[in-house]
Amino acid sequence: MKQKLFGTDGVRGRANKWPMTADVALRLAAAAGRYFRRDAQEHRVVIGKDTRLSGYMLENALTAGFTSTGMNVFLFGPVPTPAIGYLTHSLRADLGVMISASHNPAEDNGIKFFGPDGFKLSDEAEAEIERLMEEGVPPAQSGNIGRARRYENARERYVEFAKNSLPRTTRLDGLRIVLDCANGAAYRTAPQVLWELGAEVFPMGVEPNGFNINEDCGSTSPEQAARRVRETRADVGICLDGDADRVILIDENGTVADGDQIMGLIASRWKAEGRLANDTLVATVMSNLGLERYLGQQGIALERTAVGDRYVVERMQAGGFNLGGEQSGHIVMTDHATTGDGLLAALQFLSAMVETGQRASELASVFSPVPQKLVNVRFAEGKAPLDTDAVQQAIADGETALGHGGRLLIRKSGTEPLIRVMGEAEDMGLLDSVLNSIVQAVRAES
Repeated sequence: MKQKLFGTDGVRGRANKWPMTADVALRLAAAAGRYFRRDAQEHRVVIGKDTRLSGYMLENALTAGFTSTGMNVFLFGPVPTPAIGYLTHSLRADLGVMISASHNPAEDNGIKFFGPDGFKLSDEAEAEIERLMEEGVPPAQSGNIGRARRYENARERYVEFAKNSLPRTTRLDGLRIVLDCANGAAYRTAPQVLWELGAEVFPMGVEPNGFNINEDCGSTSPEQAARRVRETRADVGICLDGDADRVILIDENGTVADGDQIMGLIASRWKAEGRLANDTLVATVMSNLGLERYLGQQGIALERTAVGDRYVVERMQAGGFNLGGEQSGHIVMTDHATTGDGLLAALQFLSAMVETGQRASELASVFSPVPQKLVNVRFAEGKAPLDTDAVQQAIADGETALGHGGRLLIRKSGTEPLIRVMGEAEDMGLLDSVLNSIVQAVRAES
């Protein structure tokens, strides 16, 4: 069956419009509850959220759907997405749910599911849940309706989990850190972790009001954090996104380092320590060619997947690898977590600073990237610009112009109505010309 609701990272859309309505959330939860509640024993689901106003509506709708099928619900309130992966497994829950649209604006929201092992659900599981939803799920008998309760210790348990990803002897005393929490899910946990480890923290984006998540802050807008790093003479800046599953770093000069640089550093350190499973890093087709060249010099293989951290994790599981991620800042370390965790990745970087005594600028630029440019083009509902002859011809012409000296990656976003036009080439002028031609063609068909 063709999936209609689930994209590359759960269900996502504009709040209070299909599919992000209370009605859809209720029916989706009932279907997921029926899928995981296979016998008469007690079953439980944990639910977390970020700080969007619409999270209240979806939280209540999901709770109604789950309890109607007999599942007991633990409500965590605002916690990072990786906390859901960890606590689903730790609390022996059958299912975990995160209500978040990650780095999207506050008007959007989403629903992500985690299985009892703490990993995101497979395509097959999502398809079966959607099938059950379409068929309709009979409610539980009145005496079997589930219960719901607030679970007050979720944040504290995640704080301890995050700290324990480092050796107990590792402390961050003396480090001055600008921390931008994007007015999102980690606005309380991330500052607490860094403070308890001994750092001097300059927090930003820790005053959520339901509408300001990711607004000119966080990993997608690190400019203010970069200025704050320079103003406070901080040693490093950390920018999380709305649900804290991705991270962007800023060195002491205000220079931004993306996920490719972070993965390159961690991979090389783990390789030297004998910790990198099969001497391989898993990344997506978006990762820079410069990263691939650098890893090759270190004796590390790079395996590429489709865009989306779930595909990275699937390849890691299949190949027995323990490190992967995306250029956008999703860093997955399966020795520690089941999904991308921005704070844990930042802690690995901070640990490297402490152990080596090197500055952030020395550690956050391990390779010289091949010039890369990404342009996002929004398209109207019902349009399919990539399917048109004009756009396909523009792409073919661009590939011919770049030849072997560059590459193009043109794809539809799995989370937003965007066409992502990305290219790499040593000749920036040629790259600009090629991308402009493709962007114009896409816009004409959007």
